[in-house]
Amino acid sequence: MKSWITKAAITIALVAALPILAQADTWQIDPMHTNVEFTVRHMMISNVKGQFQKTSGTITVNGNDPASAKIDATIDASSIDTRVEKRDMHLKSPDFLDVAKYPAITFKSTKVEAEGPNKFKVTGDLTLHGVTKPVVLEVESSGPPIHDPMGNTRAGASATTTIKRSDFGLTWNKALEAGGVMVGDEIAISIDVEAIKK
Repeated sequence: MKSWITKAAITIALVAALPILAQADTWQIDPMHTNVEFTVRHMMISNVKGQFQKTSGTITVNGNDPASAKIDATIDASSIDTRVEKRDMHLKSPDFLDVAKYPAITFKSTKVEAEGPNKFKVTGDLTLHGVTKPVVLEVESSGPPIHDPMGNTRAGASATTTIKRSDFGLTWNKALEAGGVMVGDEIAISIDVEAIKK
């Protein structure tokens, strides 16, 4: 009888502990060490590069299972920076990002697939200019997490993707006399993320 009670007590304790054991680790994106860059064709002859200065968000993952990862990131659209103030003001205007109406660009992952050592394909919903479309990021992690001098656990990764701005209602352009247009439709995006375990 005593043995049965003991086994029952152990079972109850294990069941009670499962929610704790199943809790996912949460990582906070470090905005000071995260960079979102983009490249777009200009006048059919060169590339213009820019970046967003303010990015935030979280990554949750169950242990070492990459398929369980959930990414929720937000970019402050008004933090766009192409090193030319007049151009940045135009990009913030209703002709392009319309930051007064659409202040945030967001990404929420829907699926994470391993593609090789430290390489992953991350599918998710990108909301830009009030339009949500699925995109796929090619991601490469920087390897195992490390501990910084302050005692924080950090991890890093890089990601790339290409989108068409017209898919998100960003259609402003001007035709060139020699043919072609002033601003290309395809935008190459490059992301470097550093995150801190909470």
